[in-house]
This record gives sequence, C-alpha cells and structure tokens, in this order.
Amino acid sequence: MQLIASADEVTKSMAAFTGQKVYLHLETTVGAYTDNGFGVFIRNAEGEVETAALRGDGPLFRAGLRTKSGWVYAEGVTHWEVDAQGRLLLEGHDDEGRMNVACLLSRQPWPVY
Repeated sequence: MQLIASADEVTKSMAAFTGQKVYLHLETTVGAYTDNGFGVFIRNAEGEVETAALRGDGPLFRAGLRTKSGWVYAEGVTHWEVDAQGRLLLEGHDDEGRMNVACLLSRQPWPVY
C-alpha cells in the first residue's frame, strides 16, 4: 500500500472499472479499530461503474463512484494499491497508521468469512 502521490494516477486505475460489474467493499471506522467499533461495513455490494474519480489536493482525498443506481463516496483516502488479482484497494489512514476508511473494488466477489 502506497501513499497517494497523484490523484490522476489513481483515477486512471479507478477508470479501469468503468462499464464493468464490480463488487464493492466499503468500510469506515469510528476510532480506527478502537472500542468504538465500525461506522459502516458493506461487503460485496454489486454495481456497474459509470464514472470513477479521485478528487482533492491531498493528503486526504475523496474517492467517488457513480453507478447506474447512485453514488458511492469514500472520504479521507490516503493510500492505494492494485493487488496481484487486479483489485483496487483505496484506504485512508490516520497519523498513527490506523485505517479510517476502505473502499475496495473487485471484478470478482470478495471472500466472506
């Protein structure tokens, strides 16, 4: 996972999912895995991406996905990676490295444990 240096570079990776059915994992935390628990947790929400972009000047960015049925936003994104399976991993970390938000896109369903 690397720190976002260029919103344009990440947007290009997001745009690779345009016009395709995707599986979304979206998670936010209240207190980054402290006793306060999760704010939102969605696993394997399906949709077709029409538009995707990363916006902001850093260090915190907003990831936006427009689907046929609406919008998904993830605020506070700081890190990203395209993994070996071609999945896009967008995460936001605080100053101590704890995750605050995750927005993950895959062309295949995410494992459910």
